Amino acid sequence: MASNPTTVLAVEAADLTKVYGGTTALAGASVRIRPGEVHALLGENGAGKSTMVRILSGLARPDSGTLALSGQAVRLHGPRDAQAAGIQTAFQEMTLVGDLTVLENMLMPKAPTGPFGTIRRRAGRAAVAACFDRLALSSIPLDAEVRGLDLPVRQKIEIARAIFRQPRVLLLDEPTSSLSGRDVDWLGDRIAALKADGVTVVFISHRLSEVRAFCDRLTVLRNGKDVVTGDTSEFDDDALVRQIAGRSISQVFPARPAAAPAAAAPPALRVEGLRAGRAEGVSLQLARGEILGIAGLQGMGQLDLFLALYGMAERRAGQFECDGRAVSLDSPGAALSAGMGISLVPEDRKTEALFLGLDGTLNAALPVLPRFVRRGLLDMDAVRRSVAGVFRRMKVDERALWTRVGAFSGGNQQKIAIAKWLLAQSRILLLYDPTRGIDVGTKHEIYRLMRDFAAEGGSILFYSTEVSELVHMADRVLVLYQGRVAAEFSQGEIGETSILAAALGGLPEKLLA
Repeated sequence: MASNPTTVLAVEAADLTKVYGGTTALAGASVRIRPGEVHALLGENGAGKSTMVRILSGLARPDSGTLALSGQAVRLHGPRDAQAAGIQTAFQEMTLVGDLTVLENMLMPKAPTGPFGTIRRRAGRAAVAACFDRLALSSIPLDAEVRGLDLPVRQKIEIARAIFRQPRVLLLDEPTSSLSGRDVDWLGDRIAALKADGVTVVFISHRLSEVRAFCDRLTVLRNGKDVVTGDTSEFDDDALVRQIAGRSISQVFPARPAAAPAAAAPPALRVEGLRAGRAEGVSLQLARGEILGIAGLQGMGQLDLFLALYGMAERRAGQFECDGRAVSLDSPGAALSAGMGISLVPEDRKTEALFLGLDGTLNAALPVLPRFVRRGLLDMDAVRRSVAGVFRRMKVDERALWTRVGAFSGGNQQKIAIAKWLLAQSRILLLYDPTRGIDVGTKHEIYRLMRDFAAEGGSILFYSTEVSELVHMADRVLVLYQGRVAAEFSQGEIGETSILAAALGGLPEKLLA
């Protein structure tokens, strides 16, 4: 989109400041967004993106600064004001109500009503069904309870609900953090259609490839301030990483070891003929000191594989061995005590890995609290000392020792979810998309931890929706297709094109055409 100084801006936030207690979230940040463009808002966790989104959504008020929409100064006192002004938001931390149906969530907070205030259920269902048809979501059952749906499906419903309300400005907060492959393509098509209709889209993401594919312009925030704004085409990835994190992209992924880990006999973990959920006969071996990558499009059995190894999925068939000994992984407790100890970092940290109302000390220590019982009493001093040690190793904010986990950024929360299993002295980590919604700097810290953990003899089974992570981090990659291992790639063979081809069922000519 060509620059035009006379264009009335769709959104203009000028010199916004916001302080929470002793933390400055925004320190004079400004962003200027043109009508009908797709504008990326980039930055590390804690840079101020979430606070900016909360202010634009009416969920927070700035301490100072001004906000204008379509050239008119506004004060947003709450979400209703933002929605009345034409702003809708699809959040990464989804606002769907799990106990309600898809239809009920789509119609919240205002279902169509008749002249006497009665809800017009038939009209509401018809409107939602028509919206789902337009958005290529007609396969999602409207009467299904949201709690039982996969995370990517829930994310698409969150996005669909925001679009259903016909926004003039749509804020997409990490919309692809739980999407991969065709789901990302689905979102790209939706964004293109919205742009064609004149809707302004603000796109918050840590995935630079998607920023480049979807966005016309971008603004980078760092330490609560805007540091650069410009056309997306003006920046290569290395320049963007330098602006976001202050380091080169070559420094994001730690150096690969000189040689792949030697195949020890017996392996740390052996899986033979696993059938659970959508997994249909998966077999694999994970060596000591190895990072074994798992790739696959949504629903190809990868989640069922990880849940089965952690004792959380009903197994129809299959055998497991840890360190050469047969083990029965029928519960998380059995997995943690089996062989070298198996621990899972799940895909949704907020609902599956952490208790947001508890402090970081209790979150990290819960799996091993009996270890700190002395004469029938819990030795909290010993707990804090031990947790402080793993938090230092993971570079978790020190305040997490006494502050509830829900008060921290996604990056710190994820590091706490991993630190918990370091405290438990697990030697096999199941990492399911561990950098979902994490900024570049925190990703580097997690990658470094993975390399160090493997170098010390630990073993990692690693699934990621970002193929580039598998290319740079895995010693080997297994690709799942329709519940089975469709391909295996060793060092020297691992590449994005080959992985994607196998994930699509072995169609390289499509990808290379």
